[in-house]
Amino acid sequence: MNEAVVETVPLAAAAHKEGFAELYERTFPRVYAYVASLLRDRSAAEDVTAQAFERAYRKRRSYRPARGSMDAWVFGIARNAALDELRKRKRRATLEGDPEDTSAALPEDQADLALRREAVRTALGSLDGQERDLIALKFAGGLSNGEIARVLRMSESNVRTRLHRTITKLREACHD
Repeated sequence: MNEAVVETVPLAAAAHKEGFAELYERTFPRVYAYVASLLRDRSAAEDVTAQAFERAYRKRRSYRPARGSMDAWVFGIARNAALDELRKRKRRATLEGDPEDTSAALPEDQADLALRREAVRTALGSLDGQERDLIALKFAGGLSNGEIARVLRMSESNVRTRLHRTITKLREACHD
């Protein structure tokens, strides 16, 4: 075999690994936040997020840019891993509670914040599974509407419409 060809194969594989490392570094916090919001269990979210990235690494050669961004591809894998975990537990997902607020606020401000958070949790609890998934992908995952559309296999306009309706529903529930 030609020496130039022999050298190119390991270099291409190394470049592919570096690309995956960059993908991991860029998306890990958002993927973890999304999975944690679905599972409501930080320990399980760590395990499922690790499984999702392991699956993505094993399947990295199956990624096709024409089908969407790598971020959306990884979120699709993470969503499937989280749903597998939920099926295993035989329970429905709800969004995880807010992370602890470490800011130094006055007691009356903390009480107001706690009341608002409880109103949001109650409103989120009233959503169906697909509505919670949309909210989690948008806000915990930080995905664009186009990326959400690819993850959920629906049109971008459908995602936009459903997100608008879901957010309106949440606002109304929080103001009741």
